[in-house]
Amino acid sequence: MNELYEILEDIIPEADYKTSTSLVKDGNLTSFELVRLVTQINDVFDLSIPSEEITPENFDSAEAMYRLIERLEGEE
Repeated sequence: MNELYEILEDIIPEADYKTSTSLVKDGNLTSFELVRLVTQINDVFDLSIPSEEITPENFDSAEAMYRLIERLEGEE
């Protein structure tokens, strides 16, 4: 989770990503930032997030993102 927090701090430092449950819905995570985030997660966690998994539900909170990462790691 700390690696994810570091990525989020780099991409959206002004957002309260540790407690927010609506990063996408509140506009803290724009489409440009989302592309950067997905790229960083893919690189750091050695994953390939499928496009169908890039949904507000999977990216509205750090916890949701981490659950996605864990699920995708388990599928490899």
